[in-house]
Amino acid sequence: MLAALADGTSHFTGYAPGADCAATLACLEALGVSVSRGPRLTIEGLGVRGLRPPRAPLDAANSGTSMRLFAGILAAHPFTTVIAGDESLSRRPMRRVIDPLLRMGASIEAADGRPPLTIHGAALHGVSHAPEVPSAQVKSAVLLAGLQADGSTRVVEPAPTRDHTEQALRAFGAAVIVEGRAVTVEGGQRLNAIDAAVPGDVSSAVFWLSLAAATPGSDLVIEGVGLNPSRTAVFDVFRRAGAHLDVIPDDRYGGEPVGTLRVRYGEARSFEVAPEEVPGLIDELPALAALAAMQEGVSMTVRGAAELRVKESDRIAMLARGFGALGVRVDEYGDGFTIHGGPPAGGEADAAGDHRLAMAFAIVGSRARGPSHVRGSDAVGVSYPGFFDELERIAQP
Repeated sequence: MLAALADGTSHFTGYAPGADCAATLACLEALGVSVSRGPRLTIEGLGVRGLRPPRAPLDAANSGTSMRLFAGILAAHPFTTVIAGDESLSRRPMRRVIDPLLRMGASIEAADGRPPLTIHGAALHGVSHAPEVPSAQVKSAVLLAGLQADGSTRVVEPAPTRDHTEQALRAFGAAVIVEGRAVTVEGGQRLNAIDAAVPGDVSSAVFWLSLAAATPGSDLVIEGVGLNPSRTAVFDVFRRAGAHLDVIPDDRYGGEPVGTLRVRYGEARSFEVAPEEVPGLIDELPALAALAAMQEGVSMTVRGAAELRVKESDRIAMLARGFGALGVRVDEYGDGFTIHGGPPAGGEADAAGDHRLAMAFAIVGSRARGPSHVRGSDAVGVSYPGFFDELERIAQP
């Protein structure tokens, strides 16, 4: 997205092949951006506020990140855009991103605050926004709008969230001021095209960390993983759970630190995720739940995670139901759950079209006493199309 707003042509290696990323590229092309796919992804930038009116509604598919961030970008463009998505995305709340954009001067229509969004772009002005619920997506949408607005735009977070957007803005040459939990960007800045490698995704790697940490005798190395400090709190949780986890920094790609992870089976322990930790590892909670589910006598409790109920599925309800179907007892709360560890018996779990639940159920099933079946497992294509090939390779006895 930033490459599309930059001056010049950007090149990237390591761009993920998942459906969410493909949806982003398709939306950019519909907005007049030239995209060349292949081992190296090429984006020809149109400059800040240089996108062109689409001829049809944009399709964000299952990607809430795409929809929210495009809302921030397109709010500053002087034309009307409709952004729609699939059935799952159409149920996800968008009011938290709509409200600050309205305050900045955009006009956005959305029935009951849910997709599709009809965005009437306008000349925006900077605001100071303090979201009630921590959200990196909302923060990013407001900052992207602020980059194209008059004056300063400031987001004051109630708790720290991942900062990939801030890092990427700097990599493209923009000035970003971070003071505690406040992030400020000045409008009117230009972006410069870059060449960069995309680091491996922590949220995908954690499923392999969980599988190795729960498998006696395991010793697994994962290379090229992004080590952004706003994403590494999950490593401390693995260590609390008894895993031996080493992190070896290596390089920086496009402003992001990258390195190698080595995880070995340790002494399994019960663990908790506190409410103040949740914003920093919200997407990693299904993998952590799987870690507990695979180990007899181990429990995991998380509270303060009501945000899970408005992800690709109601992840609290469907996680509890799916693990229960695999023979793992789960206590469900309004804002979290407790996993009472296995060993899992096997059975049939419904991923409810949710890619992270599909991966969590699959690795738990690989350690079950009996056969397991995951309905809706094709959802892994959203973020990790090669997941099952890798699972087959890694989980061989």
